[in-house]
Amino acid sequence: MNQFSQILSAGLLMGLTASAFAKLPPVSDEAKAKAAEAAAKTAWTAKQDGYQLCKSQDKVAAAYYKMSQSAGRQTKPPTATAPCAEPGPFAYVPPDAKPIEASGAHSPAATAVSPPSTKTPDAVANPAKK
Repeated sequence: MNQFSQILSAGLLMGLTASAFAKLPPVSDEAKAKAAEAAAKTAWTAKQDGYQLCKSQDKVAAAYYKMSQSAGRQTKPPTATAPCAEPGPFAYVPPDAKPIEASGAHSPAATAVSPPSTKTPDAVANPAKK
């Protein structure tokens, strides 16, 4: 019974390993566009978080200086920093997609105007496989 369970475990492990090497289908254009929008939203959220952090730091610093002055403590003047910049509302503008006609993907190859430029015979350049 012990040998049977070892063989079964090895077989399951090999099956799972083989499925890990399976090739995934290519990502669709719609999924790429959704991912780009999600990345833009994440970047905007990071900017918004930075703005809120800056505002809260300014508020805490102002309260500290006010409390220190009212208590009669000596404080250094505040360090000049850049003002907090609000990122504004989220607005995503997707990049313009090229129409198929502009991409050149469906265009046929150009007709050959001249022969190949080498004088080497084809038999020498591409020897037959034996």
